[in-house]
Amino acid sequence: MRNERGEESLPEGYKMTELGPLPKEWRVVRLGEVALLERGLSWSKDDEGSNGIGVLSIPDILTNGRLNPFPRVHLSKQVTSNKLLVKGDILLVGSSGAAKNVGRSGVLREEPASPLAFASFTIRLRGKPDALLQEFAFYLIQSSWIDFTHFSKRAADGKYNLQLRQLQSAFIPLPPLDEQRAIAHMLRTVQRAKEATEGVIAALKELKKSLMQHLFTYGPVPVTERERVALQESEIGPIPAHWQVVRLGEVVKLTKGRKPDELMSKYQSGALPYLTADYFRNRLPTEWVPAQYLSRLAFCSKEDVVLIWDGSKAGQVFIGLEGVLASTMVRIDPQNQIERHYLYYFLLTQFDLLNSKTTGTTQ
Repeated sequence: MRNERGEESLPEGYKMTELGPLPKEWRVVRLGEVALLERGLSWSKDDEGSNGIGVLSIPDILTNGRLNPFPRVHLSKQVTSNKLLVKGDILLVGSSGAAKNVGRSGVLREEPASPLAFASFTIRLRGKPDALLQEFAFYLIQSSWIDFTHFSKRAADGKYNLQLRQLQSAFIPLPPLDEQRAIAHMLRTVQRAKEATEGVIAALKELKKSLMQHLFTYGPVPVTERERVALQESEIGPIPAHWQVVRLGEVVKLTKGRKPDELMSKYQSGALPYLTADYFRNRLPTEWVPAQYLSRLAFCSKEDVVLIWDGSKAGQVFIGLEGVLASTMVRIDPQNQIERHYLYYFLLTQFDLLNSKTTGTTQ
């Protein structure tokens, strides 16, 4: 928005701050002013015992924003009360070989059943009750307001370590307590809906897996009628008596991918995405193949079945891709005796078998 003189102005009720436009009632403070930040404890192997106090470390800060309440390490030595966790405590990853992992956080959702401490390469955050609500603090830390890479330093061993003093100086927006409570409530509601949706999706995946196992054993019959299906034992287990078992090479044609002579980082007309491991991680192409090289390469359409045969993802099968196949992939073209979607779903059930066929140091 601009005023009558052409100068940029803010909407009514907003003010300009170090963090950009914010509501007038909000303050900008340093994190250390409204929260207590503390590193965890160190110990030696001699201090470990099977029945002592549990200690949460970096692996216990889960990617879903929670803390694992069942630690793998227990200490037999005495632990002071200031190193113990309570419900609502937030732990941050304080050291990692990857800069993007520094600052990853988790919250202790329930009161621990037995005493829990936290390890030295983690940092505990507790909001001051009269200034920063703990649940609001958690969502604030999870957001992009704080760039943790800015407050980390790379050590001689290559790891990035979060600098506690510098982190305390980070600016954060601070709404009044009632607004903090309302914002946290809204985000908690969204989070619960997301978790419920993920639970439904996980259940559907298990249902699909079970259904596929049934269909590839008994054929397209209801589960209640499977006892009526005449089966035969085969090299791949029980199958309907009227089915055949063939080798994959008898009913498909395999076309191996290859690396193109030239790649581009930006899309140009006529180019196709180069399907590499990065593509399968992010589902976004990072490199493109120029049009003049396409005729000499193996590419796939959205109807083609694609198998990764080399690398850590060997045995995974895809359909619905469009692009140029890397040398780690093959296109599987069904011949007259087999339908492509049947082949795709069958191969999905065979990951362990396919992966077991890999050899060599690169799978």
